Amino acid sequence: MPSGSTQFRYTQTPSKVLHLRNMPWESTEEELVELCKPFGRVVNTMCNVGANRNQAFVEFADQNQAISMVSYYASSSEPAQVRGKTVYIQYSNRQEITNNKGTGDSSGNVLLVTFEGVQPNDVSIDVIHLVFSAFGFVHKIATFEKAAGFQALIQYTDAPTALEAKNSLDGRSIPRYLLAQHVSICHLRITFSAHKDLNIKFQSHRSRDYTNPYLPVNPTAIEGIAQPMLGSDGKIKEPESNVLLASIENMQYAVGVDVLHTVFSSFGAVRKIAMFEKNGGMQALIQYPGMCEQL
Repeated sequence: MPSGSTQFRYTQTPSKVLHLRNMPWESTEEELVELCKPFGRVVNTMCNVGANRNQAFVEFADQNQAISMVSYYASSSEPAQVRGKTVYIQYSNRQEITNNKGTGDSSGNVLLVTFEGVQPNDVSIDVIHLVFSAFGFVHKIATFEKAAGFQALIQYTDAPTALEAKNSLDGRSIPRYLLAQHVSICHLRITFSAHKDLNIKFQSHRSRDYTNPYLPVNPTAIEGIAQPMLGSDGKIKEPESNVLLASIENMQYAVGVDVLHTVFSSFGAVRKIAMFEKNGGMQALIQYPGMCEQL
């Protein structure tokens, strides 16, 4: 009998999820993936579980990949090891890992996008929406800054749509004509996020929910409002946008979304209207398909 055989329990039904025991205390996900990746694609992990934090679970994309790993070490004279410690492997009684923490390889409906070569304000959320909408309806976008740089979470309807966008855009660059003049290039690095449904609390220049036109609006949803530009005459120049900010004053009768739609539709097709209260008064954002008409 091979010396490695004592590592395994043969009475269990094969599963694409493996249970690993005697892992080094607080071993990392990277070490676990490194041990398993010669046998197939790892789609999920769960590390540092158990009272002594020395157990882990790993989920392969296919059950045959898990069987391959078990079979290899069952017949090998060299045991599975992490940091010099012998790791004991057996099939798990679960068929998937449900800790909702993926490795970035498992597909989902939310993409994690890193924008390389730019500063946070160099790529607007409208440009991000334009680029990623080419592959399907974008439900939500949330942008943020991390150690990796400027990043965004982009939610699609389903995983196949997100996969198509990832395969098409990962490693590519945003077209130069969509970027500000001072930006020479913007590379996209894309993985899958473990998120399923982004929690967008309000529309802003950093976050958008394209499924809910009645979500409260932060005035920074209008790009450039925080950084006024000066015209040739030295006066503040209004930033061009397809969204108008309207202040509703001296109302003699109730003004609702329907009234605003009737008024502003005289100048073109209105896509969305959002009303909100600010400083004791009512304001509204009115979105047109293209740059706003001069009113």
